[in-house]
Amino acid sequence: MERRTRQREAIWEFIRDVNRPVGPQEIHEGAQVNVDRLGIATVYRAIKSLVEEGRIVAVSLPGHPPRYEVAGLRHHHHFFCDDCERVFELTGCELAGAPLLPSGFSADRHEVTVYGRCAECERR
Repeated sequence: MERRTRQREAIWEFIRDVNRPVGPQEIHEGAQVNVDRLGIATVYRAIKSLVEEGRIVAVSLPGHPPRYEVAGLRHHHHFFCDDCERVFELTGCELAGAPLLPSGFSADRHEVTVYGRCAECERR
């Protein structure tokens, strides 16, 4: 287990509190609000450690670098804003109850990403 530092705690708190998947650069900018002179290398080391500890998980979107969110969340999907490129969580899942599978097929899991514009970008 890695020792707790002010920088690592600021990184964890930002990921936990932002309540949506975030990338390393956004984590760096957000955690810097509470910790001066936070290096991007420190962010990457903290991300690696938090993933290894099972506190956060990677969110993979085709064609984009991974983002990270708190581990253990209920089943959910994601919304990718084409304008600001932020990712948001979508709660609930209409596919879980009645997947549209051909006869004889069996689904183990699924992932859905919706693409468009977030409310903030839509107002601009």
